[in-house]
Amino acid sequence: MSTSHYIIRGGIEGRERLRLLARVMQPTTLQLLERAGVTEGMAWLDVGCGGGDVTLDFARVVGPTGRAVGTDIDDTKLGMARTEAADRGFSNAEFQLVDAGNSEIEGEFDIVYSRFLLTHLPDPSPALSRMYAALRPGGVLIIEDIDFTGSFCYPENVAYNRYVTLHSESVLKRGGDPNIGPRLPGMLAAAGCEYIQMNVVQPSGLTGEAKLVTPLTMENIADAAVDENLAEKTEIKALVSTLYGLARDTITVMAIRRIVQAWGLRSQAAF
Repeated sequence: MSTSHYIIRGGIEGRERLRLLARVMQPTTLQLLERAGVTEGMAWLDVGCGGGDVTLDFARVVGPTGRAVGTDIDDTKLGMARTEAADRGFSNAEFQLVDAGNSEIEGEFDIVYSRFLLTHLPDPSPALSRMYAALRPGGVLIIEDIDFTGSFCYPENVAYNRYVTLHSESVLKRGGDPNIGPRLPGMLAAAGCEYIQMNVVQPSGLTGEAKLVTPLTMENIADAAVDENLAEKTEIKALVSTLYGLARDTITVMAIRRIVQAWGLRSQAAF
């Protein structure tokens, strides 16, 4: 399985960033699940689940009569997810090693969900089609993904702007789309979804963990930025230091990238 198109570190280092990001995103993602009609007893698939934070949220929402399956290409993160699920007593959660960009999805689900995956794929349409195919008739396909054009820091800051540029250019160099968010409704329609809806969220603040997402992400994309000859290690070290300073500064407003939430239904089976 190839991870060459991903710009963010995997393994244990990447896991800690995902853990923080999951806490920041949890309120808006849980609101999204409510809007999309997620209820107890459903079968749920989380594609590109990382360390499984969202998968375990789903396991709690669908309850013991439901099923939550998380898939990812990072076996280290999956191992940590399995341990955490066992430690927290989630018998209805399971994790599988699957390359969403190249592999068929086994099973049939009421909900198929993916967050921050499609942005990294050189050609996300086949993966989205496989997600759609894994839905039961009447099931819901839910996607959350990014739009870096909506990133902001106030007062405007050179280091923050440089981070946005490095992240966007690193994704583009690997064949992804850092601004895929607004494309999602059209992509869902092309995959076959009906009754498509969307929403936009953007965690931000003067204090709190939302501000830490930016410096942590800069640390985790450092290897990709250097490998793609976009920046030197010395520059990245200085950027990370400045961004942590902004995160501690209670006057500066800092937001993570804009996030588009989009969801649609698979049509009911014809009678």
